[in-house]
Amino acid sequence: MPTKKTSKPDLRLVAESEVYDLMRGPQTTADRVKQLQAEARALAIEQVEALEKILGEAAALADEIAKGGDAYPVGAREIASRLAEDLPAKAETIKAIVARLP
Repeated sequence: MPTKKTSKPDLRLVAESEVYDLMRGPQTTADRVKQLQAEARALAIEQVEALEKILGEAAALADEIAKGGDAYPVGAREIASRLAEDLPAKAETIKAIVARLP
């Protein structure tokens, strides 16, 4: 029975990949600053996207309250009605701003 020859992976390919460069870290202070700025931008975008999602959820909840009838206080229904109208537009504006980022 012939033996199956296993080939070893070419580790030089890993050493030359971008992933390895990221794991190794920046070589200069300027590279480190660029990397940290890119990470900060990515985290900021994630947080803005989370806000957009929460605004959508808040708009849906406000709409439920606005349409909830006499179970809710009149002032709360009025504010909820305005929020239900305003929040989706605010969320869309935030979405458009994020979409324009490079």
